[in-house]
Amino acid sequence: MNGLAMLSGRFVRSVAASAALQSVALRRGFVSQAVKESAVWKLGRLNHVAIAVPDMEQASAFWRDVMQADKVSASVAMPEHGVYTVFVELGNTKIELLHPHGDKSPIAGFLAKNKSGGIHHICINVSDIGAALGCLRARGIRALSEKPKIGAHGLPVVFLHPKDCGGVLVELEEEEEKNRKS
Repeated sequence: MNGLAMLSGRFVRSVAASAALQSVALRRGFVSQAVKESAVWKLGRLNHVAIAVPDMEQASAFWRDVMQADKVSASVAMPEHGVYTVFVELGNTKIELLHPHGDKSPIAGFLAKNKSGGIHHICINVSDIGAALGCLRARGIRALSEKPKIGAHGLPVVFLHPKDCGGVLVELEEEEEKNRKS
C-alpha cells in the first residue's frame, strides 16, 4: 500500500469515527453551552470516589496509618443500602470505603467478582436531583431506581446505569442547600 492510500484510509476512518461520535452526541442529547447555561440544574463538584473493600478495618487502617489521612470516620452500618461505610476526608473531596452489610448487598456481588476490592463508583453533586434525573432520563440515561433515596450524608442520591455513563457507575447527590451557589 502506498503512502497516499494509507493517508486516505486513515482520513476515511477518522471521518467515520467523527460521524459516529456526532451520532452518539445527538442520540444522547448532549447540549450546547447556551442550553447548559439555561438549565434548571447544574453538575457540581466531585463528592467522593467509592471503593469496595473486603476488609473494612484493614482498609481504614491503610488510609489512616499508611496514607496519613487526618480524618477517617468510624464505620457506619447502612442496612437499607446493604453496606457499611467509612469516609476518608481529603480536603477537596472524600473517599468512601464500602463493605457488604447483609446477604443482598450490592457490594458483596462486586467483591465476588473483584476479590481485592476496587473502585465501585464516583459521586458528583448536583444542584437539583429531581431536575437532573428528569433531564437525564429524557436523554436516554437510565437510573437504577425509580426515584432518589436518602444516602450516607442524609441527602437524596440516585445511581445512573454504567452502560449509559461510559462504563462508570455514577451516583448523583443533591447538594446541601447551604452549599448551593446561585
